[in-house]
Amino acid sequence: MDNRIQKMAQVLINYSTKVKPGDLVVFRGTSPAAQPLMQALTEETLKAGGHPFSYIHLSDEDVIMLRNGSEQQLEAINPMLKLMYETANVIIRIEADESTHATSAFSMDKAKARQRARGGLINIQMVREANLTLRRCTTLFPTRAYAQDADMSLYEYEDFVYGACMLQLDDPVQYWLDLAKEQQHLVDYLNGKKYMHVHGDNIDLTMSIDGRTFVSADGTFNFPDGEFFTGPVENSVNGWVRFTFPLVYQGSMVRGAELVFKDGLITEARAEHNAAFLNAMLDTDAGARRLGEFAIGTNKFIDRFTGQILFDEKIGGTVHMAVGESYAITGGVNKSAVHWDMICDTRTNTEIVVDGEKFFENGKFLV
Repeated sequence: MDNRIQKMAQVLINYSTKVKPGDLVVFRGTSPAAQPLMQALTEETLKAGGHPFSYIHLSDEDVIMLRNGSEQQLEAINPMLKLMYETANVIIRIEADESTHATSAFSMDKAKARQRARGGLINIQMVREANLTLRRCTTLFPTRAYAQDADMSLYEYEDFVYGACMLQLDDPVQYWLDLAKEQQHLVDYLNGKKYMHVHGDNIDLTMSIDGRTFVSADGTFNFPDGEFFTGPVENSVNGWVRFTFPLVYQGSMVRGAELVFKDGLITEARAEHNAAFLNAMLDTDAGARRLGEFAIGTNKFIDRFTGQILFDEKIGGTVHMAVGESYAITGGVNKSAVHWDMICDTRTNTEIVVDGEKFFENGKFLV
């Protein structure tokens, strides 16, 4: 086994989720390819005194379901996963897809039904994260499918993934602790502020952040990490944004997307490619056309688009926003089966003004 896998497991168990004796710890792998990391996580959990349990999805599970299932079957929530999400102390989700675009050819109605099933688990997760009864971290295990999407060999992609996690360092945990301190300074500045204006070549958005909490993501929510986020006041978002990177969601890709907001609601959604899918997801339910999250990426070691949102949303100097479900921990109240992160490059000709003071310019913080 690559020793970086064991090191990754050590950080996930001892730093990201802080497993304690007696904790019920669930590892959820999106395919059997996740097994090497799940084995290492099991070892580290036992060393920490926790109780490890694994759930591995079938290869091509979504394809089988979408090809053969009715809408009623597709939107049924997996009762085993539901029980895990309701009772576990810790959940580590491992993205390890063996094919990343196999589900893109199915009907929009089926895609929405499948998303409603996922949304049921997301809702449980976000509520429990907010009331501090669940510690959850999402990570990724390198596969050939991800490497191909990133135009890398598998060896290059492994180096990229483990490098973004800082596993090449003697003490990766110290790196994440230092990042946490840096980001907390920015979060402390923002918390208590009321109004934000993001203005640049590809974005002109205003929103209220009054009463909302900014949260620092420093290797505990995702691994790797590097962002801070909030849930804007739901009816306050106005303006437009053009997303400079492709939008990837549930195996489908949208290019050249633009959204227009009026009093919090997305009134126009356009795209150069796959606009039908974009609008279908926005029509999943009443909350899917509102912003549930606004965030700024801070990971300076992630500097390229790879097609995997776990990394792409962390690109230092970019902003991203998620339509749909809010993280309750931020004070957001928007409800949806959808949580779709979309990225805009703000490293040139862009500024963020908070309560009349310039906070961010061209990818750099000014406070």
